[in-house]
Amino acid sequence: MRYATFGRLMIAASVSILLAGCSGPDLPPLGKVKGVVTLDGAPYPNARVAFTPKRGRPSEGITDSSGKYELTYMPAVRGAEIGEHTVSITTLYESPENPDDARPFKDPIPPKYNERSTLKVTVDKGENQHDFPLVSK
Repeated sequence: MRYATFGRLMIAASVSILLAGCSGPDLPPLGKVKGVVTLDGAPYPNARVAFTPKRGRPSEGITDSSGKYELTYMPAVRGAEIGEHTVSITTLYESPENPDDARPFKDPIPPKYNERSTLKVTVDKGENQHDFPLVSK
């Protein structure tokens, strides 16, 4: 009985060591990014905020009912790559139950903030706060 318990402990320890060595891909240096999106002075919920570096993987976040977002680099990894980014902010569109009766969706956020974004920010090491006071006109 003692040998069986010892054997199980050895197997569990070996698996733990193997898993610790397999931590996934090497990540570039990241900065944590949070902020608030407003449109015409009011918090803007349900918007997709994307930070795209010149080279590398974009990071994204979704605004909550208060317009707050936090970027995610990959699932379970928060942040964005260090350096300059172009920012794109779009409204998440939920299709209606009966699309034949719906008007075509027009994003209330102007193209200068998404399709033809002029928004640029720099992400530094550590905590970053990037707020976006958007105007609809």
